[in-house]
Amino acid sequence: MKKEPLIAVIDYGMGNLRSVSKALEKAGGRVLVTESPAAIDSAQGVVLPGVGAFGDASKRLIQTKLAQAAIRALERGLPFLGICLGLQLLFEQSDESGRQKGLGFWKGRVQRFPSRSKLKVPHMGWNTLLPAKNNKSILLSGLKKDDYFYFVHSFYPVPEDKSVIATTTSYGNAFCSAAGAGNVFATQFHPEKSGAPGQRLLKNFVKQVQTCS
Repeated sequence: MKKEPLIAVIDYGMGNLRSVSKALEKAGGRVLVTESPAAIDSAQGVVLPGVGAFGDASKRLIQTKLAQAAIRALERGLPFLGICLGLQLLFEQSDESGRQKGLGFWKGRVQRFPSRSKLKVPHMGWNTLLPAKNNKSILLSGLKKDDYFYFVHSFYPVPEDKSVIATTTSYGNAFCSAAGAGNVFATQFHPEKSGAPGQRLLKNFVKQVQTCS
């Protein structure tokens, strides 16, 4: 009997790995939390989670050679899901930690919510998504405009190529809350902490991995 395709969750020491892996398993995925580049190379889907500072995460990914494994997965066109810091790391650089470099899969930078505004930073709590008209990612299938998702972040990406913006969210101004192109999708919010709507997105990702395998 053929095994279900394997989803590798990248463990570089900065992420809520247990909640992400459990949510993916609940969504029907066969999941391996791993710090092995070889295991990531052999997976059929990859998840890059992340909580914490961009600079520390970037350094850890490079030191452990997990950055190279993530880039190989991206270049191969594997189904790839970034979560929170995992979204930000897909861009070229961040204003956090002295303009540290990211994986550079998408052009653009990560910037902080303006401190001069009356909004509380970090942006923390529940908010909605506005899907972009030109982005038809299957990971958004079945989601409703009044679905709420859980956010906790002080920084957000500003893509140079606006066509990769999958959703925006309003917090003072509209910002990119998810990005996607081909089999790559990444969210600023935490689907694993977002109840039924987040679980729907993860089920869509698991289905994508199964379809592409």
